[in-house]
Amino acid sequence: MHDNPSASPPIAEAREPASVEAITADSTESPASGGMVAWFNPVSGIAGDMALGALLDAGADLGYVVAQLQTLGLDGWQLDTERVRRNELAATRAIVDAPEGHHHRRWRDIRELLTAAPLAERVRQRALAVFGALAEAEGQVHGMAAEEVHFHEVGALDAIVDIVGVCAALESLEVDSVRCGPVAVGKGTINAAHGVLPNPPPAVVNLLAGRPIVGVDIDMELTTPTGAAIVVALAEHFGPAPAMTLVSAGFGAGTRDLPGRPNVTGVLIGTESPAEAVQTSPQLSAAMGALEGADTTEELVELAANLDDVSGEVLSHALTELLAAGALDAWAVPIVMKKGRPAHTLMALCRPGDVTRLADLITRLTGTLGLRARPVVRTALERHTSTVHVEGHAVSVKHGPHRSKPEWSDVVATAEALGRTPAEVARAAGLLAAADPPDRDDLPA
Repeated sequence: MHDNPSASPPIAEAREPASVEAITADSTESPASGGMVAWFNPVSGIAGDMALGALLDAGADLGYVVAQLQTLGLDGWQLDTERVRRNELAATRAIVDAPEGHHHRRWRDIRELLTAAPLAERVRQRALAVFGALAEAEGQVHGMAAEEVHFHEVGALDAIVDIVGVCAALESLEVDSVRCGPVAVGKGTINAAHGVLPNPPPAVVNLLAGRPIVGVDIDMELTTPTGAAIVVALAEHFGPAPAMTLVSAGFGAGTRDLPGRPNVTGVLIGTESPAEAVQTSPQLSAAMGALEGADTTEELVELAANLDDVSGEVLSHALTELLAAGALDAWAVPIVMKKGRPAHTLMALCRPGDVTRLADLITRLTGTLGLRARPVVRTALERHTSTVHVEGHAVSVKHGPHRSKPEWSDVVATAEALGRTPAEVARAAGLLAAADPPDRDDLPA
């Protein structure tokens, strides 16, 4: 945070190019998983310029942001910042000067622009996600396909600078994941390109469906479609700030002052620490790591939800989606709940950095009203594979410290090809593997 609210950072203009090659060279490499997280706190709403101002206030490199914007090849814009006070709270205001008039662009026009530009890859993907969310929301408002949506305010040059600028600022801060608190919305009516609209406007309502909002008794548009699209498209979870080691924080200022509250969007930037998120006994980890044949021992989290009102189809889909989303394992256990109801416990094993994201996925897929999380220690034993040939057909065999087992899919395929039973093929493969075990000195470390 800046200490002097009257100090003004240097102005950066599109007409004075920075070295894009030097800036983007490192930005395409994604930081390690469980790294930097940004948590937006839209207590007074959020707009594109407020989100950008907050990230710049938190330390994003203005030069990098400008250089990424220059790759779009658009003329006639200028990005400045100034230090302001909002209800005695010092903040950074991002000022986009882009007197473009009433230029309307379709979603496919903007998509082509972003796809063709030599943006850093995460900047491009995040910007495409934000505009895609906007197109879907606007299409619902006007009853048309997203492809045919003509953006009005959000298709103007200043909004393109806001959205791509936010995505570039996130990349400058090496943010891997985005979270968001409840979003404040105003009341009354607003004036827009389509005339007078209810507040919050329909596009904002569509975007924030299923997300937590907070109504504020102020007759102003606190959250704009651009601001809503940014957090909806990029945030993996809505709720309290995640556990993190705080690195920086910032406030992005809105244009006007609000009665009785600062017109700012806040952001916290920090590093998630998976090792600190799990509290297990060091003695337990050491004991598990001392198992005969132990290879790796790690501290993980086991998520669980008891479900007595979902179908088998829902349960199967949830397991599939959890594994696809990065769960290390996922399974269901039959149980009997109170009142003798047959049910299942849906369980997922994950790393600490994935807890919030996967817990949110479980609640969304199953509709459960609660779930549990507990730290566990997992030890994986040494394993390796070899290949044997049963009457000319290759069968993989997995070897552990205490047993070997042919790969079942290979066993079935070989049995079908030979007209034998799987049991016969498995027995033959096992005998071949036992007769010619792999030389452990030749196995990969």
